[in-house]
Amino acid sequence: MRRILTLSFRNADLPPFSCEFGDRRGRVLDLPLIAWLTLIWVLLWSTLSWANVLTGVVVAVAVCLAFPLPRVDLGLRLHLWGILRLVAYLFYDMYTSGVKVTRQIFAGHPHRAAVIGVPLRCRSDLMLAATAVAVSNVPGGAIVEVRRATATVFLHVLDADRPEELEAARRSVWRLEELTVRAFGTRDEIARVAVPPPTAPPPTAPPPGSGRDAS
Repeated sequence: MRRILTLSFRNADLPPFSCEFGDRRGRVLDLPLIAWLTLIWVLLWSTLSWANVLTGVVVAVAVCLAFPLPRVDLGLRLHLWGILRLVAYLFYDMYTSGVKVTRQIFAGHPHRAAVIGVPLRCRSDLMLAATAVAVSNVPGGAIVEVRRATATVFLHVLDADRPEELEAARRSVWRLEELTVRAFGTRDEIARVAVPPPTAPPPTAPPPGSGRDAS
């Protein structure tokens, strides 16, 4: 039996917080827009009542069906379990990285800093930006550049004395990329992060003004 109304959580191809009337060629309604139009309707009547709310919903739906807006898909999908995993990992990573940075500050010997290039598996602008924001929120890691053409982020690393530290920083970025995509990505993007990350990273670059070569 064909569904008359399909919500976005039942169809991953729909934009988040939307619904579709009829089959795949049906009209797609933006639920936040309908809620906003309903609020304006209630404010125009200056009375909050069930009659005004229901009438506002009917009018908002009629307006959206009569004057449909172009369908814009940002490529954002909401996966509840993925969001919970991402939030839990960010809290854990922020705590452990904060402890590590504190130890580096009070260490008796200086640490060598470097900027390393980490190629990502997803190339969409949204996932590149989301991954860069997630990495920058963790102490000790700061994104200095995002190269869209090659889907590469350049990460400033505080402790670059040992090669294993650089490799650990790359693995941390790939882990955050995977969790971010599994929280907000499409099916194709989730399939991309399911494959192993690149084994040969591009050459690293020194931080601006440091005068040193990266390892």
